[in-house]
Amino acid sequence: LLVVNNLTQLTITFNLIIGTIITASSHHWLTAWAGLELNMLSMLTIIMKPKTPRTTEATIKYFLTQAIASTMMIFASTINATQTGHWNISQMTDKYACTMLLLAMTMKVGAAPIYFWLPEVMQGTTMTTALIIASWQKIAPITILFMTYNNLPPKMMMMIGITSTIIGGWGGINQTQLRKLMAYSSISNIGWTMTIFTISPHTAMLNIILYMIMITPTFMLMKKMSLKTLQDSTTTWTSSPMTGPLLTLMLLSLSGLPPLTGFTPKLLILNELIMQNLTPIATAMAMTSLISLFFYLRTTYITTMTTPPITTPSPM
Repeated sequence: LLVVNNLTQLTITFNLIIGTIITASSHHWLTAWAGLELNMLSMLTIIMKPKTPRTTEATIKYFLTQAIASTMMIFASTINATQTGHWNISQMTDKYACTMLLLAMTMKVGAAPIYFWLPEVMQGTTMTTALIIASWQKIAPITILFMTYNNLPPKMMMMIGITSTIIGGWGGINQTQLRKLMAYSSISNIGWTMTIFTISPHTAMLNIILYMIMITPTFMLMKKMSLKTLQDSTTTWTSSPMTGPLLTLMLLSLSGLPPLTGFTPKLLILNELIMQNLTPIATAMAMTSLISLFFYLRTTYITTMTTPPITTPSPM
């Protein structure tokens, strides 16, 4: 039974990776779609693994959003094919098709305005699965956007970006559940990526790659210290004196404070926006970044600078 279980797990993981690779390396819309579907099916089984009502709910939510997004994508490519006669991904020129594709990909990565599913799904799964959803699952949609960015509507792209950073900030402030908090952090980061995408796609790619590099150890540390809520993190100082400061560093890096890694992409994005005479947008982005800085700082403060209440009766 153990061998079968391991083999199943290996097959599912293999399909998850292969699905993304197929999508990222395809030139034809149908192969891209097939890759996304393969990736989605293996992800569903991964979310379903701990058999609880909460994971079932998360799986259904994930399935519905991803299936609708895939359908919208294939619909957009069909419209484009009827208008232009091309099934090539880079030949996406019909403006209606492009707008629909952008909405579909927005839904896939969980950016605003179609972000509702992401915090719910991440809350209903384990830490490792939440990490996969927040990092690996973004690769395929981002590569599709990267292949079509020339024809995507730039104003709409920026609107999606700014809205995502605002929602990522405001949503995160209210959270005590760490997985939901990380989901909003992911929404905020995808907002930064979307804002810069049509101006400088390479900066956008750098941003998303660095985010994935930063978020992986963050989730790993949370898993290792078995943190689920902000309340759990009050006891880390006493129970794990080494991993506590590490988690603090990771969170500060995610918030984009210099001299840490997370500061670089933010600086480059703001610089690029100002060079394009989009100073109001750059200012708005910097302001929303302050909102998310607040909830990261609050988490780090709770993790490192507060001591849990001592419940043992002390001698008078």
